[in-house]
Amino acid sequence: MGRGYIVEDIVEGYLTKLCEQQAGTVTGLLIGQSSAQRDFVITATRTPQRDESSEPTGKSLDKEWVTEHARQVSRMLPGGISVLGIFIITDNDAKDTLTTLRQLVFAMENLISSDHLWTPEDDDVTDCVTLHVNAKTRKTTCRTFDMKDPKSMAKPADWKYQSGICSSCTMVSCCVNVDLLVPLSDNRTSTENMDACLKGGLKAWAHQIKDGVCLIDGRKLPEETELSTGQKRSVRQYTAQLLIIPDEQRFTDVVQQCGGSVSVRGAIHSRTYLISNKPKAKLAEKLLKRDVVSTVATRVRMLLEELLTSEEDSKVRRDKLQTEQFCLPRRIFCPTKATGPVCVCDYQFSDEGLSEVLDRLKEMLDIDAAEEDLDTKQEMTAEVIENNFTEEPTAESVEAVEPKRNNYAGAAIATAVALLAAAASMLYLNDI
Repeated sequence: MGRGYIVEDIVEGYLTKLCEQQAGTVTGLLIGQSSAQRDFVITATRTPQRDESSEPTGKSLDKEWVTEHARQVSRMLPGGISVLGIFIITDNDAKDTLTTLRQLVFAMENLISSDHLWTPEDDDVTDCVTLHVNAKTRKTTCRTFDMKDPKSMAKPADWKYQSGICSSCTMVSCCVNVDLLVPLSDNRTSTENMDACLKGGLKAWAHQIKDGVCLIDGRKLPEETELSTGQKRSVRQYTAQLLIIPDEQRFTDVVQQCGGSVSVRGAIHSRTYLISNKPKAKLAEKLLKRDVVSTVATRVRMLLEELLTSEEDSKVRRDKLQTEQFCLPRRIFCPTKATGPVCVCDYQFSDEGLSEVLDRLKEMLDIDAAEEDLDTKQEMTAEVIENNFTEEPTAESVEAVEPKRNNYAGAAIATAVALLAAAASMLYLNDI
């Protein structure tokens, strides 16, 4: 037998409900946490239905739709929680869906990992799970594939339901001040270049986060220290601090031709969950740092995606030096459907209400939540304060070229700046 999966029993009820409501093939995601010994599945969510006008013809699954759903959901998960794999509910036999599940899980993993700004480590779990549920007999067939091996064959896995697997988990949280400056290419007409510059700058910052010193409850703990020691509460909570080592290159004389810059400043709230009974400080630090990087990168991507689709912004002409300010979304947490303290999250733009957050939680994660269920206190809504940013005179003036359609707000420079404590954030677009 291969890997073992301990599954929250609420997932069994959810899959049974989908079987009863089934009209054709149903797919969805399995969400939880991987560990060296076993994996924990804490919740599941079906793939949202697509508009009939955009659905593919025939009975084949829309692989692009399924994998994009997985990417969007992965953005809504805090540290330690990830998309573990895919389930399918169908009348067909398990062997008839094996090829489809294999294609889906590899495509999903490739898309999600393309957003990661960290390098995989040797102790990272690389198995993804697929679960086939026969809608008539309710028989489940669980298999895994090794994502690091493109030729990986399906391996059987053990699938067991259990209640309350999150009831005694550990949560480590921190607030991180962000001050990031990324130079952008002077090629104004290429959104690909802007994407590459932003990703490169964020990756460099991610290395600083990785090399930073993590203090847990004010102490630098040995890597093998068990966090459960000394706490009797069912939900163990720790507060961490990240001490970032400045990039030495920032203090040397570097001359670089560019068309602008991106500056991300402010504070964000980060957290990670550890479901195993004896979590180690090393794992908590790794997952917390990855969440810090992921939540910042996700907000920048979301805003740029928003600007790319904005007709009004893409048509604005800029003929002189100016600065544009945009607020990055704030992070809001919501409990999962499983019993226990584990939360998922969403990102709320300043012009959105909580009802829109609830709608996304329902659509993406199939969570029926009310406004009182949302934790909105961890981060404040950003505000644009004009006199907080002063333009410095430039030695040489460069005329701004009128942007072409689909450039980021027609600007050569994007700067994401969070001005308020408790994780308020905003983005400045600045032409030079």
